[in-house]
Amino acid sequence: MTRRFLFRQAANLALTVNAVRPVPGMTASLPVFFAGWLTSELAPQLLAATALDASVHVARRGLGDRSDRLGVAAAGASAIGLAAMTVSARRAGTEVEDALTEGLGPDYREVADLPGRTAEALPLRKLAMPFHVRRPDVVRHRNLAYAEGGKRFAVDIFHHRDMPSNAPLLLEIHGGGWVTSNKDHQALPLMVEMASRGWVCASINYPLSPKAKWPDQPIAVKRAITWFKEHAGEYGGTPEFLAITGGSAGGHLAALAALTPNDPSVQPGFESADTSVQACVPMYAPTDMANETGLKSVRLRSESFLMPMVFGKGAKFPDDYLVASPYAKVRADAPPFFVVHGSNDSLVPVPESRAFVEHLRSVSRNPVAYAELKGAQHAFDVFASLRSIEVLNGVTRFLEWSRVHARSTERVAVGS
Repeated sequence: MTRRFLFRQAANLALTVNAVRPVPGMTASLPVFFAGWLTSELAPQLLAATALDASVHVARRGLGDRSDRLGVAAAGASAIGLAAMTVSARRAGTEVEDALTEGLGPDYREVADLPGRTAEALPLRKLAMPFHVRRPDVVRHRNLAYAEGGKRFAVDIFHHRDMPSNAPLLLEIHGGGWVTSNKDHQALPLMVEMASRGWVCASINYPLSPKAKWPDQPIAVKRAITWFKEHAGEYGGTPEFLAITGGSAGGHLAALAALTPNDPSVQPGFESADTSVQACVPMYAPTDMANETGLKSVRLRSESFLMPMVFGKGAKFPDDYLVASPYAKVRADAPPFFVVHGSNDSLVPVPESRAFVEHLRSVSRNPVAYAELKGAQHAFDVFASLRSIEVLNGVTRFLEWSRVHARSTERVAVGS
């Protein structure tokens, strides 16, 4: 019993240390991510569990031998780290608000008729059920087909139970390194939240590598955009405003779609379709596929086993990778962007987003907001946590602002 307690707390401490300071390097990135992601986003729950475990053990057995004392010491060290992560996650609201104020302007809330900033209570109910994302006022239509080809071309539609009218659209693209995952497990909190606010939301699958080869993925995204605009009216939406978002590989595809409107090279057979979008929110996304930034992390990714699976073994670096690189596609008429990335990301290190934002800001005429979240790992937004709730609220404000911005820009264009 005593040794089991010590082993539990030693493992807990190792997870905490990894979450606070992830082990660097490409080789260990996947296990480091999984362990750090869950620990950092569930820090309040783990803190409570650690305190309870240690308290019960001491009450039952005291501190009679060395294993007891070492276990309690490990629990104490873990508690300090978990408490620090909890405080850091709570600060995400300030980080996001500062990013939006800097990127959109100090009056962005007034422009979008959003309520002023107020101190919000701790979301205890969501933290108690972090994986529960259903809402009674949201309807979900599952596995509709946006193109021929089976389940990899399926889309789920979310809308308010009271059918909206002329609602804005939001399209979500899941992550998974272009080789795994699906629409059923990512960004559900955002889909449900925006649908409850009267938006019509779509979450799509797309062809996965190695079976699919580039540009199958961006072509599928363009088909999904086209289908969504054509069928939006059936669910109360309007094609006049469409925002696009995604995390990781999905964020890459979202950014690429936003920067390649109506590009015939990724619209074979539907070249005349309008695939433009009015706002983009890429989360922890790889944006430099050809290593134009010269970053070591990008070079290591380009040399990894993953890239030949996505682009094919015959693809030449960097020439064949440029067409897939949002960094290479930045343009003056890019829509407003809100880029979000965690400082502790093991899979896509944060310097890549910093470089992308700097480059996009130097070219685009539209606002570019950037939130760097201290202590956040990859995929921090998959379920409800202190941090993800704050980010979701910020993304909601950005999307509402973008809708107003698009209308005002259109009026100016018509007037001129």
